[in-house]
This record gives sequence, structure tokens and C-alpha cells, in this order.
Amino acid sequence: MKLKTKKIEVLNIPIIHDPRGNLAVIEKEVVPFETKRVYYLFDVPSGSSRGGHAHKELSQFLVALSGSFDVIIKIGEKTEKVTLNNPSRGLLITPCVWRELENFSSGAVCLVVASDVYKEEDYICNFEEYLLYLSKNEL
Repeated sequence: MKLKTKKIEVLNIPIIHDPRGNLAVIEKEVVPFETKRVYYLFDVPSGSSRGGHAHKELSQFLVALSGSFDVIIKIGEKTEKVTLNNPSRGLLITPCVWRELENFSSGAVCLVVASDVYKEEDYICNFEEYLLYLSKNEL
């Protein structure tokens, strides 16, 4: 089995500017998958982290609606940090990409748009198992 392309990409979210307040719109032209689940993280205690897993099939789009946080991305042994702090930009994470969310500012809210409903069997929650999964499933 060949894995789907593993990638991350920061995407711009269209903004409608108005003196009464701005409006950000996430439609199918922004997120390259059908949305089947939306959730958000908030009131994350100082020093706490979220994530710490990869998905076999699921894609996600993360947006800092308020405040900021860091997303630590690992594709195999390669590591990259993306700081999300602007509600007009979001991070696309495709399948088989390890992610950890940390360094949440006070009042940070992380919106997650997902390509599927929650399925426990789609999660890889141990980094060594993740590396093994990659090695067994790539050509």
C-alpha cells in the first residue's frame, strides 16, 4: 500500500473586510476535502500540549481563531514548527503527518476542520509505531 502524499501547507482564508467587523469564510475552495467534523480546543492550560499523534487517512485544517499556538510537525524524522496566530491563515495537514500542538497563549482557540468523523482505528498515538507504519507502507 502506498501512502497518500504527506504534506503540510499554510493556506489563506478569504476575508470580507467590513467596518462593522471582518468575516472569514472557509468553503470548499479553501479546504481541499469534504468536511465531516468540526471541533475546537480552548482553555488549554499553560504548559499543556495537545495532539501527539498521526492519522492514517484523515486530513485536518487548523486555524487559530484567537490567540496563538505552535504546531510541531514531523514527517518521518523531519521536524518543522508552524506558529498559528492569525485567523485568516490555516494549516492543512494531510494523512500520515505527526502533529503536536503546544505553547498555547492565554485565550487561544484552535479550530479543527476534519475530513472524517472520529475513528479510533485511524489514530497512531505512539511515535515509534508511527515510524514503523511509515516504513511498512511506503514504496
